[in-house]
Amino acid sequence: MALFKKRTAGKPGEWYYCLEHKKVEEGPECPAKNRFGPYATREEAAHAMETARERNLEWETDPRWHDAPGPDEDRDQG
Repeated sequence: MALFKKRTAGKPGEWYYCLEHKKVEEGPECPAKNRFGPYATREEAAHAMETARERNLEWETDPRWHDAPGPDEDRDQG
């Protein structure tokens, strides 16, 4: 008997978006590495890819996440 059983993490009643199967799943059907979530509702999980795109765009355009100095910073510092 194995001491540790490999199981997916999560709880039934939580909603996930599976990146491998490209579908919404309730509970821990797929491994965590293949899913976004948990989400409170099925509808939120269904919009997971849209939410990820919006967040990525916010991060990519956020000057605090870039090494280049901002317009208010002295370019000679460093």
